[in-house]
Amino acid sequence: MSFLKSLFGAKEAKFVEVAPFGARFEVPQGETMLEAALKNNVPFPHNCTVGTCGSCKCKLKAGRVSALTDFGYTLSQQEIAAGFILACQAIPKDPLTQVEVESGANDSPKPEQFVGKIVATETLTHDILKITIELDRPIKFSAGQYANLKYPNIRRARNYSFADAPDRDGRKQISFFIRKVPKGAFTEDLFAGRLADVPIDVDGPHGNFHLHASAEPMICIAGGSGLAPLMSVLEDARKNRVKRPCAFLFGARTQADLYGLEQINQVAQNWADKFVFLPVLSHEPADSSWKGARGLVTQFITDAMPGIDWSKAEGYMCGPPGMIDAGIASMTEVGMNIESIFYDKFTDESHISKMP
Repeated sequence: MSFLKSLFGAKEAKFVEVAPFGARFEVPQGETMLEAALKNNVPFPHNCTVGTCGSCKCKLKAGRVSALTDFGYTLSQQEIAAGFILACQAIPKDPLTQVEVESGANDSPKPEQFVGKIVATETLTHDILKITIELDRPIKFSAGQYANLKYPNIRRARNYSFADAPDRDGRKQISFFIRKVPKGAFTEDLFAGRLADVPIDVDGPHGNFHLHASAEPMICIAGGSGLAPLMSVLEDARKNRVKRPCAFLFGARTQADLYGLEQINQVAQNWADKFVFLPVLSHEPADSSWKGARGLVTQFITDAMPGIDWSKAEGYMCGPPGMIDAGIASMTEVGMNIESIFYDKFTDESHISKMP
């Protein structure tokens, strides 16, 4: 054996250290950083595990990695330039690699398994449905988190963000805004009304998207069903009398795609500081009655909150990948720190190449 090692050269062990967990573990040959982390019970943020959602984004502090797939497929140019990588696609190249992940909200409870049934549905737009699930017992979560939903007809759980503000004692009824995915097994059954009496397995809470403690201005951008986690965050901040200026931009295609306006207005009226709401339509007919903003929602950041020190502001975004990438570009262009931009990138079956 020693002869063979000397002949072919022993493979040097590769170790990874993860802050803020204080974890250190070896990454065997052929495994990604995320795979090794999970095997060592490190609570590394993750979701899709195939490099599309960005949940396992972390900052490379020391060492080098190689990428199974180009990080640029999911991360923005600004994030890559700042040293961010995807743990699910990263193979360490050096004896020691150090990374740092964003920790979740301090009071985030551990995930549990629940069983529930859909007790109410509400059509929000032609392709977005609000569902309310009653659970077998209350679930505790932090504003901005999500749950995995599954039932016998699908092999892979679907991830949806809570649309409600959390309650201290937990919520037995939870709501989600769900967009219909063409040929998506779950949403086809849901929109056809075939899940009315079907037990739904709920696993949660998950996710690190949350409001960070600060008094500086916050710029929020939502697109489509990405309104859910931001409404959870804003409702929770309103209840807790969070005092900081807020600009909330909601991007939709047409007036028919705007929803939740009454709830947003209630948040605005009861916000403890300045609150600006700016809906932006990208495909509204030119001859319609719409008098508001038109174009891409990410182009109106400075219009919503002019005259602030952008180096101190924070950005919060939830929606499709294209919107998130454009938002990062717009925010960094006006001077926002890339590490002060937080997002929940909504992907679906169309973004995942290997669906079960």
